[in-house]
Amino acid sequence: MEPYRIKVVEPIPLTTPQQRKAAIERVHYNLFDLRADEVTIDLLSDSGTGALSSAQLAVGMAGDESYAGSRSFYRFRDTVSELTGYTHILPAHQGRAAERILFSNLLEPGDTVLSNTHFDTTRANVELNGCVARDLPCPEARNLDSREPFKGNIDLGALEQALGESTGSRVAAVVMTITNNGGGGQPVSMENLRRASELCRRHSVPLILDAARFAENAWLVTRHEEAYRNHTPRQVAEEAFRLADGCVMSAKKDGIVHIGGFIGLNDPELAQKCELLLIATEGFPTYGGLAGRDLDMMAQGLQEVTEPSYLAERAESADHLAQRVRAAGVDILEPPGLHALYLNAGRLLPHIPPHQYPGHALACRLYLEGGIRSAELGSLYLGEEDEEGNPVKSPPYELVRLALPRRVYTRSHYDHVGRTLERIAKTAESVRGYRIVEQSPILRHFRAKLQPVTG
Repeated sequence: MEPYRIKVVEPIPLTTPQQRKAAIERVHYNLFDLRADEVTIDLLSDSGTGALSSAQLAVGMAGDESYAGSRSFYRFRDTVSELTGYTHILPAHQGRAAERILFSNLLEPGDTVLSNTHFDTTRANVELNGCVARDLPCPEARNLDSREPFKGNIDLGALEQALGESTGSRVAAVVMTITNNGGGGQPVSMENLRRASELCRRHSVPLILDAARFAENAWLVTRHEEAYRNHTPRQVAEEAFRLADGCVMSAKKDGIVHIGGFIGLNDPELAQKCELLLIATEGFPTYGGLAGRDLDMMAQGLQEVTEPSYLAERAESADHLAQRVRAAGVDILEPPGLHALYLNAGRLLPHIPPHQYPGHALACRLYLEGGIRSAELGSLYLGEEDEEGNPVKSPPYELVRLALPRRVYTRSHYDHVGRTLERIAKTAESVRGYRIVEQSPILRHFRAKLQPVTG
Protein backbone atom coordinates (compact mmCIF):
# COMPACT_ATOMS: atom_id res chain seq x y z
CA MET A 1 0.00 0.00 0.00
CA GLU A 2 1.00 3.63 -0.34
CA PRO A 3 3.14 4.77 2.62
CA TYR A 4 1.05 7.90 3.10
CA ARG A 5 -2.55 8.99 3.50
CA ILE A 6 -4.31 11.65 1.45
CA LYS A 7 -4.86 14.96 3.24
CA VAL A 8 -5.96 17.28 0.42
CA VAL A 9 -7.79 16.34 -2.77
CA GLU A 10 -8.17 18.11 -6.10
CA PRO A 11 -10.99 17.37 -8.57
CA ILE A 12 -9.90 16.07 -11.97
CA PRO A 13 -11.69 16.99 -15.21
CA LEU A 14 -14.04 14.38 -16.65
CA THR A 15 -14.59 15.33 -20.30
CA THR A 16 -16.70 13.90 -23.10
CA PRO A 17 -15.29 12.52 -26.37
CA GLN A 18 -16.80 15.52 -28.17
CA GLN A 19 -15.04 17.96 -25.84
CA ARG A 20 -11.72 16.17 -26.31
CA LYS A 21 -12.09 16.15 -30.09
CA ALA A 22 -12.76 19.90 -30.12
CA ALA A 23 -9.84 20.56 -27.78
CA ILE A 24 -7.25 18.59 -29.76
CA GLU A 25 -8.37 20.16 -33.04
CA ARG A 26 -8.08 23.63 -31.48
CA VAL A 27 -4.42 23.03 -30.50
CA HIS A 28 -3.50 21.54 -33.89
CA TYR A 29 -2.96 18.08 -32.39
CA ASN A 30 -0.11 19.18 -30.13
CA LEU A 31 -0.82 17.81 -26.65
CA PHE A 32 1.53 20.33 -25.03
CA ASP A 33 -0.94 23.08 -25.93
CA LEU A 34 -3.95 21.51 -24.22
CA ARG A 35 -5.30 23.30 -21.18
CA ALA A 36 -4.79 21.31 -17.98
CA ASP A 37 -8.52 21.42 -17.30
CA GLU A 38 -9.04 19.50 -20.56
CA VAL A 39 -6.96 16.53 -19.33
CA THR A 40 -8.25 13.75 -17.06
CA ILE A 41 -5.02 11.81 -16.35
CA ASP A 42 -1.91 13.88 -17.05
CA LEU A 43 1.13 11.68 -17.73
CA LEU A 44 2.89 14.23 -19.94
CA SER A 45 5.73 14.72 -17.47
CA ASP A 46 6.91 13.85 -13.97
CA SER A 47 8.68 17.24 -13.80
CA GLY A 48 7.25 19.55 -11.16
CA THR A 49 3.98 17.60 -11.11
CA GLY A 50 4.39 15.73 -7.80
CA ALA A 51 2.47 16.20 -4.57
CA LEU A 52 4.17 18.00 -1.69
CA SER A 53 4.34 16.36 1.72
CA SER A 54 3.00 18.01 4.87
CA ALA A 55 6.62 18.39 6.03
CA GLN A 56 7.51 20.25 2.83
CA LEU A 57 4.55 22.59 3.23
CA ALA A 58 5.52 23.20 6.86
CA VAL A 59 9.12 24.20 6.07
CA GLY A 60 7.87 26.31 3.16
CA MET A 61 5.79 28.38 5.57
CA ALA A 62 8.98 29.18 7.49
CA GLY A 63 10.91 30.16 4.34
CA ASP A 64 13.18 33.20 4.63
CA GLU A 65 12.58 35.55 1.70
CA SER A 66 15.62 37.78 2.29
CA TYR A 67 17.21 38.84 -1.01
CA ALA A 68 20.70 37.82 0.11
CA GLY A 69 21.93 35.36 2.70
CA SER A 70 18.57 33.82 3.64
CA ARG A 71 18.62 30.98 6.14
CA SER A 72 16.59 28.95 3.61
CA PHE A 73 19.58 29.00 1.28
CA TYR A 74 21.98 27.76 3.93
CA ARG A 75 19.69 24.89 4.85
CA PHE A 76 19.40 24.03 1.16
CA ARG A 77 23.16 24.33 0.57
CA ASP A 78 24.05 22.16 3.56
CA THR A 79 21.53 19.49 2.55
CA VAL A 80 22.84 19.32 -1.02
CA SER A 81 26.50 19.38 0.05
CA GLU A 82 25.92 16.53 2.49
CA LEU A 83 24.20 14.47 -0.21
CA THR A 84 26.58 15.18 -3.09
CA GLY A 85 29.90 16.03 -1.47
CA TYR A 86 30.37 18.99 -3.83
CA THR A 87 31.97 22.15 -2.49
CA HIS A 88 30.12 24.72 -4.59
CA ILE A 89 26.30 24.64 -4.74
CA LEU A 90 24.43 27.09 -6.97
CA PRO A 91 20.62 27.13 -6.99
CA ALA A 92 18.71 27.67 -10.23
CA HIS A 93 15.02 27.83 -11.01
CA GLN A 94 15.10 24.46 -12.82
CA GLY A 95 17.36 21.95 -14.54
CA ARG A 96 17.55 23.53 -17.98
CA ALA A 97 18.67 26.81 -16.40
CA ALA A 98 21.42 24.92 -14.58
CA GLU A 99 22.43 23.27 -17.88
CA ARG A 100 22.55 26.61 -19.68
CA ILE A 101 24.73 28.21 -17.02
CA LEU A 102 27.12 25.26 -16.77
CA PHE A 103 27.48 24.63 -20.50
CA SER A 104 27.93 28.33 -21.28
CA ASN A 105 31.05 28.28 -19.11
CA LEU A 106 32.27 24.73 -19.73
CA LEU A 107 31.93 24.51 -23.53
CA GLU A 108 33.48 26.27 -26.48
CA PRO A 109 32.07 26.27 -30.04
CA GLY A 110 33.02 23.06 -31.84
CA ASP A 111 33.35 20.98 -28.68
CA THR A 112 31.75 17.55 -28.28
CA VAL A 113 29.74 16.36 -25.28
CA LEU A 114 29.38 12.60 -24.82
CA SER A 115 26.51 10.98 -22.95
CA ASN A 116 24.72 7.71 -22.33
CA THR A 117 21.78 9.65 -23.86
CA HIS A 118 21.18 13.40 -23.94
CA PHE A 119 17.60 14.36 -23.16
CA ASP A 120 15.90 17.06 -25.23
CA THR A 121 16.77 20.21 -23.28
CA THR A 122 20.29 18.96 -22.52
CA ARG A 123 20.92 18.38 -26.21
CA ALA A 124 19.45 21.79 -27.04
CA ASN A 125 21.69 23.57 -24.53
CA VAL A 126 24.75 21.79 -25.94
CA GLU A 127 23.82 22.67 -29.52
CA LEU A 128 22.93 26.27 -28.68
CA ASN A 129 26.56 26.66 -27.58
CA GLY A 130 27.70 25.55 -31.05
CA CYS A 131 28.70 22.07 -29.85
CA VAL A 132 27.92 18.48 -30.78
CA ALA A 133 25.87 16.23 -28.49
CA ARG A 134 26.85 12.60 -29.11
CA ASP A 135 25.05 9.63 -27.56
CA LEU A 136 26.85 6.40 -26.64
CA PRO A 137 24.13 4.07 -25.26
CA CYS A 138 25.16 0.55 -24.32
CA PRO A 139 24.41 -2.27 -26.83
CA GLU A 140 21.81 -3.80 -24.48
CA ALA A 141 19.64 -0.71 -24.93
CA ARG A 142 18.84 -1.71 -28.52
CA ASN A 143 16.65 -4.62 -27.41
CA LEU A 144 13.38 -3.18 -26.13
CA ASP A 145 12.15 -6.56 -24.93
CA SER A 146 15.24 -7.61 -22.99
CA ARG A 147 14.96 -7.46 -19.20
CA GLU A 148 18.64 -6.60 -18.75
CA PRO A 149 18.61 -4.45 -15.60
CA PHE A 150 21.05 -1.68 -16.61
CA LYS A 151 20.14 -0.67 -20.15
CA GLY A 152 20.84 2.97 -19.24
CA ASN A 153 24.61 2.35 -19.15
CA ILE A 154 27.05 4.14 -21.41
CA ASP A 155 28.98 2.05 -23.93
CA LEU A 156 32.38 1.97 -22.22
CA GLY A 157 34.25 0.76 -25.31
CA ALA A 158 32.79 3.57 -27.42
CA LEU A 159 33.51 6.05 -24.63
CA GLU A 160 37.15 5.02 -24.41
CA GLN A 161 37.51 5.28 -28.17
CA ALA A 162 35.83 8.70 -28.32
CA LEU A 163 37.99 10.05 -25.49
CA GLY A 164 41.13 8.85 -27.25
CA GLU A 165 40.29 10.17 -30.71
CA SER A 166 42.26 13.09 -32.18
CA THR A 167 39.67 14.47 -34.57
CA GLY A 168 40.10 18.18 -33.87
CA SER A 169 36.88 18.28 -31.83
CA ARG A 170 37.62 18.53 -28.14
CA VAL A 171 35.57 16.34 -25.83
CA ALA A 172 34.66 18.95 -23.25
CA ALA A 173 32.53 16.80 -20.94
CA VAL A 174 30.81 13.48 -20.42
CA VAL A 175 27.23 13.73 -19.13
CA MET A 176 25.78 10.65 -17.45
CA THR A 177 22.00 10.85 -17.10
CA ILE A 178 20.69 8.84 -14.12
CA THR A 179 18.24 7.34 -14.77
CA ASN A 180 18.57 7.46 -18.56
CA ASN A 181 15.35 9.27 -19.49
CA GLY A 182 16.06 9.48 -23.22
CA GLY A 183 16.93 5.79 -23.10
CA GLY A 184 13.61 4.72 -21.65
CA GLY A 185 14.10 5.57 -17.98
CA GLN A 186 16.63 2.77 -17.61
CA PRO A 187 19.15 2.85 -14.73
CA VAL A 188 22.93 3.10 -14.80
CA SER A 189 24.91 0.60 -12.74
CA MET A 190 27.49 1.74 -10.24
CA GLU A 191 30.08 -0.42 -11.98
CA ASN A 192 29.41 1.37 -15.27
CA LEU A 193 29.52 4.77 -13.60
CA ARG A 194 32.75 3.91 -11.81
CA ARG A 195 34.48 2.77 -14.99
CA ALA A 196 33.24 5.82 -16.88
CA SER A 197 34.66 7.98 -14.09
CA GLU A 198 38.04 6.26 -14.36
CA LEU A 199 38.13 6.83 -18.14
CA CYS A 200 37.22 10.49 -17.77
CA ARG A 201 39.88 11.12 -15.17
CA ARG A 202 42.49 9.31 -17.24
CA HIS A 203 41.72 11.69 -20.13
CA SER A 204 41.20 14.78 -17.92
CA VAL A 205 37.61 15.22 -19.08
CA PRO A 206 35.03 16.29 -16.47
CA LEU A 207 32.24 13.83 -15.70
CA ILE A 208 28.92 15.55 -15.01
CA LEU A 209 25.82 13.83 -13.68
CA ASP A 210 22.38 14.79 -14.92
CA ALA A 211 20.98 13.80 -11.53
CA ALA A 212 17.28 14.56 -11.99
CA ARG A 213 16.31 11.02 -10.96
CA PHE A 214 19.30 10.03 -8.84
CA ALA A 215 17.19 8.42 -6.09
CA GLU A 216 15.26 6.21 -8.50
CA ASN A 217 18.55 5.13 -10.05
CA ALA A 218 19.91 4.33 -6.60
CA TRP A 219 16.82 2.26 -5.75
CA LEU A 220 17.19 0.16 -8.89
CA VAL A 221 20.89 -0.35 -8.12
CA THR A 222 19.98 -1.77 -4.69
CA ARG A 223 17.49 -4.13 -6.39
CA HIS A 224 19.69 -5.41 -9.22
CA GLU A 225 23.41 -4.85 -8.57
CA GLU A 226 24.71 -7.61 -6.33
CA ALA A 227 27.45 -5.55 -4.69
CA TYR A 228 24.85 -3.00 -3.49
CA ARG A 229 22.01 -5.20 -2.27
CA ASN A 230 22.79 -4.36 1.36
CA HIS A 231 23.16 -0.62 0.72
CA THR A 232 20.46 1.96 1.29
CA PRO A 233 19.41 4.19 -1.64
CA ARG A 234 20.96 7.13 0.19
CA GLN A 235 24.33 5.36 0.42
CA VAL A 236 24.28 4.50 -3.28
CA ALA A 237 23.35 8.06 -4.22
CA GLU A 238 26.16 9.55 -2.14
CA GLU A 239 28.69 7.26 -3.79
CA ALA A 240 27.38 8.06 -7.28
CA PHE A 241 27.75 11.82 -6.80
CA ARG A 242 31.30 11.38 -5.56
CA LEU A 243 32.32 9.48 -8.69
CA ALA A 244 31.59 12.62 -10.77
CA ASP A 245 33.18 16.06 -10.93
CA GLY A 246 29.85 17.83 -10.68
CA CYS A 247 26.17 17.67 -11.46
CA VAL A 248 23.18 19.51 -12.77
CA MET A 249 19.80 18.65 -11.34
CA SER A 250 16.20 19.45 -12.00
CA ALA A 251 14.77 19.09 -8.49
CA LYS A 252 11.31 19.02 -10.07
CA LYS A 253 11.85 15.26 -10.35
CA ASP A 254 13.64 13.68 -7.39
CA GLY A 255 13.47 16.85 -5.32
CA ILE A 256 9.68 16.39 -5.38
CA VAL A 257 9.08 20.13 -5.76
CA HIS A 258 7.20 22.22 -8.29
CA ILE A 259 10.18 24.40 -9.19
CA GLY A 260 13.90 24.32 -8.49
CA GLY A 261 17.27 22.91 -9.46
CA PHE A 262 20.96 23.37 -8.85
CA ILE A 263 24.53 23.02 -10.05
CA GLY A 264 27.06 21.18 -7.88
CA LEU A 265 30.79 21.54 -8.58
CA ASN A 266 34.19 21.00 -7.01
CA ASP A 267 36.20 23.15 -9.48
CA PRO A 268 36.41 26.63 -7.87
CA GLU A 269 37.30 28.44 -11.10
CA LEU A 270 34.40 26.92 -13.04
CA ALA A 271 32.07 27.53 -10.10
CA GLN A 272 33.04 31.21 -10.00
CA LYS A 273 32.29 31.63 -13.71
CA CYS A 274 28.93 29.93 -13.28
CA GLU A 275 28.14 32.12 -10.28
CA LEU A 276 28.71 35.30 -12.28
CA LEU A 277 26.37 34.14 -15.05
CA LEU A 278 23.86 33.03 -12.41
CA ILE A 279 23.83 36.54 -10.92
CA ALA A 280 23.31 38.11 -14.34
CA THR A 281 20.54 35.78 -15.53
CA GLU A 282 18.91 33.96 -12.58
CA GLY A 283 19.45 35.91 -9.37
CA PHE A 284 21.79 36.38 -6.44
CA PRO A 285 23.65 33.14 -5.56
CA THR A 286 21.71 32.66 -2.33
CA TYR A 287 18.37 32.44 -4.12
CA GLY A 288 19.12 31.68 -7.80
CA GLY A 289 15.71 32.65 -9.13
CA LEU A 290 13.78 30.87 -6.37
CA ALA A 291 11.76 31.96 -3.38
CA GLY A 292 13.16 31.04 0.02
CA ARG A 293 10.22 28.69 0.59
CA ASP A 294 11.18 26.83 -2.61
CA LEU A 295 14.71 26.31 -1.30
CA ASP A 296 13.37 24.94 1.97
CA MET A 297 10.89 22.60 0.27
CA MET A 298 13.62 21.39 -2.09
CA ALA A 299 15.92 20.58 0.84
CA GLN A 300 13.12 18.64 2.53
CA GLY A 301 12.23 16.80 -0.68
CA LEU A 302 15.84 15.71 -1.21
CA GLN A 303 15.72 14.08 2.22
CA GLU A 304 12.36 12.37 1.66
CA VAL A 305 13.15 11.02 -1.80
CA THR A 306 15.71 8.43 -0.66
CA GLU A 307 13.37 6.87 1.90
CA PRO A 308 13.06 3.16 1.00
CA SER A 309 9.31 3.09 1.70
CA TYR A 310 8.68 5.97 -0.71
CA LEU A 311 10.82 4.40 -3.47
CA ALA A 312 9.30 0.93 -2.96
CA GLU A 313 5.79 2.31 -3.43
CA ARG A 314 6.88 4.23 -6.53
CA ALA A 315 8.30 1.03 -8.01
CA GLU A 316 5.15 -0.92 -7.16
CA SER A 317 2.90 1.70 -8.79
CA ALA A 318 4.96 1.58 -11.98
CA ASP A 319 4.82 -2.21 -11.94
CA HIS A 320 1.04 -2.14 -11.45
CA LEU A 321 0.62 0.05 -14.52
CA ALA A 322 3.06 -2.11 -16.48
CA GLN A 323 0.97 -5.19 -15.74
CA ARG A 324 -2.22 -3.43 -16.89
CA VAL A 325 -0.55 -2.26 -20.12
CA ARG A 326 0.81 -5.72 -20.94
CA ALA A 327 -2.60 -7.25 -20.25
CA ALA A 328 -4.08 -4.76 -22.72
CA GLY A 329 -1.87 -6.23 -25.44
CA VAL A 330 0.56 -3.31 -25.65
CA ASP A 331 4.29 -3.89 -25.40
CA ILE A 332 6.51 -1.62 -23.32
CA LEU A 333 10.20 -0.98 -23.09
CA GLU A 334 11.35 -3.62 -20.63
CA PRO A 335 12.03 -3.63 -17.78
CA PRO A 336 9.80 -0.81 -16.50
CA GLY A 337 11.61 1.89 -14.55
CA LEU A 338 10.13 4.06 -11.81
CA HIS A 339 9.41 7.44 -13.36
CA ALA A 340 7.72 6.34 -16.60
CA LEU A 341 6.56 3.55 -18.86
CA TYR A 342 7.45 3.67 -22.55
CA LEU A 343 4.85 2.19 -24.92
CA ASN A 344 6.14 0.51 -28.09
CA ALA A 345 4.00 2.48 -30.54
CA GLY A 346 5.92 1.24 -33.56
CA ARG A 347 4.97 -2.35 -32.79
CA LEU A 348 1.34 -1.53 -31.98
CA LEU A 349 0.90 0.60 -35.14
CA PRO A 350 3.09 -1.03 -37.82
CA HIS A 351 0.86 0.38 -40.59
CA ILE A 352 1.97 3.95 -39.80
CA PRO A 353 5.39 4.82 -41.32
CA PRO A 354 7.92 6.79 -39.25
CA HIS A 355 7.40 10.03 -41.21
CA GLN A 356 3.74 9.92 -40.16
CA TYR A 357 4.71 9.71 -36.47
CA PRO A 358 3.19 6.53 -35.02
CA GLY A 359 4.15 7.55 -31.48
CA HIS A 360 2.35 10.84 -31.81
CA ALA A 361 -0.62 9.04 -33.35
CA LEU A 362 -0.87 6.76 -30.31
CA ALA A 363 -0.52 9.71 -27.93
CA CYS A 364 -3.37 11.55 -29.68
CA ARG A 365 -5.60 8.46 -29.59
CA LEU A 366 -4.89 8.04 -25.86
CA TYR A 367 -6.20 11.54 -25.30
CA LEU A 368 -9.20 11.19 -27.57
CA GLU A 369 -10.16 7.83 -26.09
CA GLY A 370 -9.50 8.40 -22.38
CA GLY A 371 -8.45 12.00 -21.71
CA ILE A 372 -4.88 10.80 -21.03
CA ARG A 373 -2.00 13.11 -21.93
CA SER A 374 1.38 11.55 -22.71
CA ALA A 375 4.60 12.43 -24.58
CA GLU A 376 5.93 11.03 -27.85
CA LEU A 377 9.57 9.91 -28.01
CA GLY A 378 9.97 8.89 -31.62
CA SER A 379 10.13 10.46 -35.07
CA LEU A 380 8.48 13.72 -34.02
CA TYR A 381 10.98 14.14 -31.19
CA LEU A 382 14.12 12.84 -32.94
CA GLY A 383 13.39 12.52 -36.65
CA GLU A 384 14.17 14.81 -39.56
CA GLU A 385 12.48 15.18 -42.95
CA ASP A 386 13.26 17.00 -46.18
CA GLU A 387 11.10 19.77 -47.64
CA GLU A 388 8.78 17.19 -49.24
CA GLY A 389 8.24 15.44 -45.92
CA ASN A 390 10.36 12.40 -46.78
CA PRO A 391 12.37 10.99 -43.83
CA VAL A 392 16.04 11.98 -43.70
CA LYS A 393 16.68 10.71 -40.18
CA SER A 394 14.48 8.31 -38.23
CA PRO A 395 14.94 7.24 -34.61
CA PRO A 396 15.50 3.57 -33.81
CA TYR A 397 12.17 3.30 -31.97
CA GLU A 398 8.72 4.83 -31.87
CA LEU A 399 7.81 5.25 -28.20
CA VAL A 400 5.19 7.00 -26.09
CA ARG A 401 6.16 7.95 -22.54
CA LEU A 402 3.67 7.67 -19.71
CA ALA A 403 5.41 9.75 -17.01
CA LEU A 404 4.20 9.07 -13.48
CA PRO A 405 3.83 12.12 -11.20
CA ARG A 406 5.06 11.51 -7.65
CA ARG A 407 2.40 10.78 -5.01
CA VAL A 408 -0.43 12.00 -7.28
CA TYR A 409 -2.35 9.13 -8.88
CA THR A 410 -3.66 5.94 -7.30
CA ARG A 411 -3.79 2.49 -8.81
CA SER A 412 -7.39 3.02 -9.91
CA HIS A 413 -6.26 5.93 -12.05
CA TYR A 414 -3.70 3.64 -13.68
CA ASP A 415 -6.44 1.03 -14.18
CA HIS A 416 -8.23 3.64 -16.32
CA VAL A 417 -5.06 3.97 -18.43
CA GLY A 418 -4.94 0.20 -18.88
CA ARG A 419 -8.60 -0.01 -19.92
CA THR A 420 -8.12 2.82 -22.42
CA LEU A 421 -5.12 1.11 -24.01
CA GLU A 422 -7.08 -2.12 -24.21
CA ARG A 423 -9.76 -0.40 -26.28
CA ILE A 424 -7.15 1.21 -28.54
CA ALA A 425 -5.29 -2.07 -29.08
CA LYS A 426 -8.48 -3.79 -30.27
CA THR A 427 -8.90 -1.25 -33.09
CA ALA A 428 -5.24 -0.31 -33.63
CA GLU A 429 -5.55 -0.50 -37.43
CA SER A 430 -7.99 2.46 -37.33
CA VAL A 431 -5.36 4.82 -35.86
CA ARG A 432 -4.14 7.28 -38.49
CA GLY A 433 -0.77 8.98 -38.86
CA TYR A 434 -0.04 12.72 -38.81
CA ARG A 435 1.82 15.29 -40.84
CA ILE A 436 3.52 18.49 -39.68
CA VAL A 437 2.12 21.76 -41.00
CA GLU A 438 4.32 24.08 -38.93
CA GLN A 439 7.47 23.51 -36.83
CA SER A 440 10.36 25.27 -35.10
CA PRO A 441 14.04 24.61 -35.95
CA ILE A 442 14.83 23.08 -32.52
CA LEU A 443 12.72 21.18 -29.99
CA ARG A 444 9.99 21.02 -32.60
CA HIS A 445 7.82 18.60 -30.60
CA PHE A 446 7.01 21.37 -28.12
CA ARG A 447 5.54 23.82 -30.65
CA ALA A 448 4.75 21.85 -33.82
CA LYS A 449 1.31 22.03 -35.44
CA LEU A 450 0.03 18.85 -37.05
CA GLN A 451 -2.91 17.44 -38.97
CA PRO A 452 -4.14 13.85 -39.40
CA VAL A 453 -3.16 12.12 -42.64
CA THR A 454 -6.25 11.56 -44.76
CA GLY A 455 -6.90 8.84 -47.33
